[in-house]
Amino acid sequence: MSNKEILSRLYNAIKPYRTQMIFSMFAMVMVALLTAGQTYLVKDLIDKIFIAKNESWLMILVFVIITIFGVKGIFYYSYTYILEKVGLSIIKDFRTEIFRHLHIQPLSFFNTFPTGTLISRILSDINLIQHAVSSALIAILKDLCTVVALLAMVFYLNWRIALFCFIVLPIAAYPIVRFGKIFRKLSTKAQEETAHVSNILHETITGNRIVKAFNMEAYENKRYVNQLNTLFNVTTRDARYRCLQHPIMEFIGGIALALFIWFGGREVINQTTSPGTFFTLMTALFVAYEPIKKISRVNSTIQQGFAAATRVYAVMDIEPAISDRVGATELTPFSQKIEFKNVYFSYDDENVALKDISLTVPRGQNLAIVGHSGGGKTTFTNLIPRFLEVTEGHILIDSNDIRDITMRSLRDQIAMVTQQTILFNDSVRNNISYGSLESSDEQIKQAARAANAYGFIMSLPDGFDTIIGEGGARLSGGERQRISIARALLKNAPILILDEATSALDTESEREVQDALETLMKNRTTFVIAHRLSTIKNADRIIVIKQGQIVEDGTHDELLALHGEYELLYNMQHN
Repeated sequence: MSNKEILSRLYNAIKPYRTQMIFSMFAMVMVALLTAGQTYLVKDLIDKIFIAKNESWLMILVFVIITIFGVKGIFYYSYTYILEKVGLSIIKDFRTEIFRHLHIQPLSFFNTFPTGTLISRILSDINLIQHAVSSALIAILKDLCTVVALLAMVFYLNWRIALFCFIVLPIAAYPIVRFGKIFRKLSTKAQEETAHVSNILHETITGNRIVKAFNMEAYENKRYVNQLNTLFNVTTRDARYRCLQHPIMEFIGGIALALFIWFGGREVINQTTSPGTFFTLMTALFVAYEPIKKISRVNSTIQQGFAAATRVYAVMDIEPAISDRVGATELTPFSQKIEFKNVYFSYDDENVALKDISLTVPRGQNLAIVGHSGGGKTTFTNLIPRFLEVTEGHILIDSNDIRDITMRSLRDQIAMVTQQTILFNDSVRNNISYGSLESSDEQIKQAARAANAYGFIMSLPDGFDTIIGEGGARLSGGERQRISIARALLKNAPILILDEATSALDTESEREVQDALETLMKNRTTFVIAHRLSTIKNADRIIVIKQGQIVEDGTHDELLALHGEYELLYNMQHN
């Protein structure tokens, strides 16, 4: 992405704050003009006071100086505060937009982008954009206004010296442009390596139990240090160029000063310029050169911000692979059946995960799905809420293709309980009411009772107000699962998906959770992925999926009588 494209998009982000920007730009121009006015006073100080000895002019000059500095301070405060506030507002908008954008992406998106990378984009990269917008761009705008105002004054005082300045300025600008390209490249590399550091941190912190269990602390330390060394090498290269830039700019400034003294000195000797004008011009050039050096210093920050913006926009420009069609309608309350018609699904163009699935599930039926690991059971259930999109065929709910209805109305009628229980670092109450925020305290308690969770919840230090830790770390596996079941009960959706909800539990916890699940499944159309076949013996119907196809369909007794795949699975667990 080019700088022009980035600036264009940043301009669109600034549009809502145009009024504040216009006022701040006015204040910025006034600061630049008053800076030029301060410099112009050197001419009167030398010519009218030091040389002409005009005492009355001395009193006027003192009053003018105080007034200029006071007014300049007011304008300086106005534009710096407004621009800082606008910059912070833009960053807030960025974070809001990218967070919202992430949550409209399908599951496949999160398989492509590691968690640490996404966190790095939202925090680290947007922080760099904030520095570029709130600090560096403000400094450059202010300094450019100051340089323009001072050069205009130089033109007014002596056009020949002004032309000399326009010869020197392109020479001073060359290092800024050249170093800018280097900073952009190094910044992109540094941000990529920072994302890798973030990934390792996330993996090792969330997986700390496995790290300890396998005595891999030394290995993880080495992996982390190696990644830090890679990041260190990139950042030290960036520091080397930043430190080199300043002395180069100083040297160019020294050459320009020497040439100016030679040229201007000849003008004074030849009496074509007064001493006051000469010292005013020299002061103006000194004042103007300082902003030029500042531009070179903040150039690195600007390039880091542009590189970060490229990475952030790269995520924001990814269109969701699954989204509502134009004209999608709301799904009416589920009342009849769910149909799979010749459904195929593939994660890529080569490997087909599901093949020619045709199935009708009447309302209220308890359908169990069994098969070997990797056979396509979870993929099958993930198609129903459109976490994944069918490659071929149709899934119909009450004769409505799920691709023709809004995802929100579809998912409103589906509840899920999975093997990997997802809870948030919040209170028990808020975890149960997640997705049903309008529920009353009594409704939450009723859901907890129905899920066999009320007893252990009340034994917690703060009852329903207890903070359960990241992922429910303060609860046992069975307790976490019953909280998840209470959440599904409270949602009261007509379609229920249970993905191996008891496979990770011990026998006692499984019994408690199974009782809660039976309560949850009453009067609901349920899709149960079962690892332990003993838990689905009483299912209305069982299908066996093997290598992406339904190979058997019937009740427990009917499938055993076939002496086929189901019997093989059943005997493996009971022999």
